[in-house]
Amino acid sequence: MRTTRISWTSIGSVETLDRCTAEYSDDGIRIVGEVDGGDEPCRYAVRIDEHGLFHHAAIESGGQTLHVELVDGVWSVDGEERADLAGATDIDITATPATNALPIRRLGLAVGGRADVEVAWVQVPSLDVALGRQRYTRVGPRAYCFESRDRDFRRTLTVDDDGFVLSYPGVFERVTGS
Repeated sequence: MRTTRISWTSIGSVETLDRCTAEYSDDGIRIVGEVDGGDEPCRYAVRIDEHGLFHHAAIESGGQTLHVELVDGVWSVDGEERADLAGATDIDITATPATNALPIRRLGLAVGGRADVEVAWVQVPSLDVALGRQRYTRVGPRAYCFESRDRDFRRTLTVDDDGFVLSYPGVFERVTGS
C-alpha cells in the first residue's frame, strides 16, 4: 500500500486548511480528510474502487454525518435512494479539491480530450446533495479546464501525477504533498 498526504489552503474571504491522506491499494483508493476553518469544520472519507469508480463517502459537518453511496448504478443518501442523482458517476464535495481527482483519474483523458460528467454535488456545511453537471478538458500534460455547466464557473486546474490538485486558481492552493 502507498500513502500520500496532501494539504490545501483556500484562497479568498474564507480561509480553510484541508489535510487529506490518500491510501492506494490493489482494490482502490481511500481518501480521508479534514477541513478546518470556514463556516464549519468538515471531515470526509471517500472510497473508489480499482477502476476509479466511486462507491461511498461519509461527510461530517455541523454535527451531522452524511453517507452517500453508489451501488450498481443506484445512488443513495443516508440510506434513501436518490433517483434525481441517476446518471452521476462521481461525488464533488465543495469544501475540498480532493474530489476533483476522481473524474480526472477515472477519465484518463488525452491532451485535448474533453468529457462531460454528472456528480453528486455535496454542499458544505449544509450537506445538501444535488446533481451537478461538469466538464473536464485536458489542456496540458498536468492541466485541466474545469467547468460547472450549472453555473458560470471555469478554472484551469494543475494536478500532480495522481490527479490531485496543485493549483485551483482563486479557490485552493496546495501547501504540502507531492
